[in-house]
Amino acid sequence: MVSRREFGRLTAAAIGAVALPPISRAAPMAYPHKVVTLITHSSPGGGSDVFLREMSKHLGRYIDATFVVENVQGGSGARAISRLATAKPDGSVFYATTPTYIFTSLLSKPQHSFRDVQPLVNVFSDAEVVYTRADGPFKTLADVIAHAKEKRGRWGAANPASLERQAAERLKAAAGVNAAIVSHEGGGDLMINVLNGTLDIGVGEIPELRAQLEAKKVRLLAVFNAQRLPTQPDIPTVRESGFDVVVQKFRGLAGPKGLPADVIGIWEKAIPQLLADAEYRRIYAAESLVPDFIPQAPYATFITDFAQSSETFFRETGVIKN
Repeated sequence: MVSRREFGRLTAAAIGAVALPPISRAAPMAYPHKVVTLITHSSPGGGSDVFLREMSKHLGRYIDATFVVENVQGGSGARAISRLATAKPDGSVFYATTPTYIFTSLLSKPQHSFRDVQPLVNVFSDAEVVYTRADGPFKTLADVIAHAKEKRGRWGAANPASLERQAAERLKAAAGVNAAIVSHEGGGDLMINVLNGTLDIGVGEIPELRAQLEAKKVRLLAVFNAQRLPTQPDIPTVRESGFDVVVQKFRGLAGPKGLPADVIGIWEKAIPQLLADAEYRRIYAAESLVPDFIPQAPYATFITDFAQSSETFFRETGVIKN
């Protein structure tokens, strides 16, 4: 099995090979559909929504199609998974994969699960961060924890089956506090409650915070990655802040089961080219997204392994009891 680190090296090599030397861009690859729908369980402004909308602006330079984003909210992602699982496996519909679609399947009994759809490719690794309102009382993560010990506190995260919720729960356990963690269907709703002071902090992703960060309305307190972000070098990791928690999100695509081999091949060629695109690279680098291309076959293995390790964690912590 190819390790995640080896995938990263392969991705970097592929991107470097595409980027050097500069050459004229080839015509986009022919595709069997003129319109491709990209589904997300996220609300408008949420991490997956931003990921798809930004990617779709540039993807047409490599795949000859028009890409539209469809928000299918509800059921912690269950409705979106069902929308994908019941679609024709012809390459016209895909879904933005994150850990949420695994967690939803493990923590509930949806009509369709991650096992009913086909992983296509992975595109990025994404950072999870702790943030608060800029004019609020918390300057560091330690301030938040101290408040939670004294007055319990209220923290926000995305839906119960999200990696953000798991990150918040792990931080809560590591800090030994009993903060109330409030779930939201998307990052946009969560942001509102952080800004109005209903919540002490939120756990989210840089892309969905970008507008508020640039407006200096929110402050980053810590990042759940193992290392500090190159774009945010002054922000400590959660581990550096004294709490041994490391979490990192994957972002990719899945389709209905039975995708044609030629469709898979087009996406496997297009995504490395897209990641090497200088214009797009400036955008995703600013969002602290890390290129992490994984082709279809090893991505399917990665998803299976991630699901197994997640189920083990949930059983060990008592979240799954049978």
